[in-house]
Amino acid sequence: DEKSGVSARLTISGKENLYSAAERRALMNNEDKTFIRIGDFNAVIPSITGKIELVYEGEQEGPGIVAQSLIGKSIRKHFLTYFNDPDEIRKKKLTNPFHKIIDWFSDGNTLDLLHDDSLKEYMSKLKSVPGLEDLIKKSLSIKSDDQKFLFMEFALHGLAEYSMISKGYLSTGSQFKDLVSNLFTMPPADSDDDITEDDNYGQ
Repeated sequence: DEKSGVSARLTISGKENLYSAAERRALMNNEDKTFIRIGDFNAVIPSITGKIELVYEGEQEGPGIVAQSLIGKSIRKHFLTYFNDPDEIRKKKLTNPFHKIIDWFSDGNTLDLLHDDSLKEYMSKLKSVPGLEDLIKKSLSIKSDDQKFLFMEFALHGLAEYSMISKGYLSTGSQFKDLVSNLFTMPPADSDDDITEDDNYGQ
């Protein structure tokens, strides 16, 4: 209902939670400055679930999963504003600008981006992925390091949304890995692993 004011309250609450997540991390790491990361959008989920009533088929997923899916779909949509369409690359068998990134994960490497990583840790982890920094430099005209690393993280989330790599949710952040290896790796029955699958797994 547009007259209810829910739309305004949701965006205000979401923005406040987003900023709070970044500020909390800066305080924990004794940093004088920070910027919003893609992972910080998890802090917006309570704003979504607390302000609107989500209707979902079967009522089995839960509002948190639905809100997470909405964020993922938004990333998928905006990914095409900055990068080549992965679906078109697959269909037309075009040269894949993401191949170095995908190959690195295919070699068995994983990347854990934690919510509380310091700025130094965050940048170091993203720079460890071959081809990721070059992708941003070639695709976008970016002047600041803050924007560069933000889009480096955004590219990983976007590739996961297009099932070119896999993304799992940790209780403290996100883990990126090879999609194919994940399909053949089943956790033991008594595993206490805190990674949960998103809706891209198995696609």
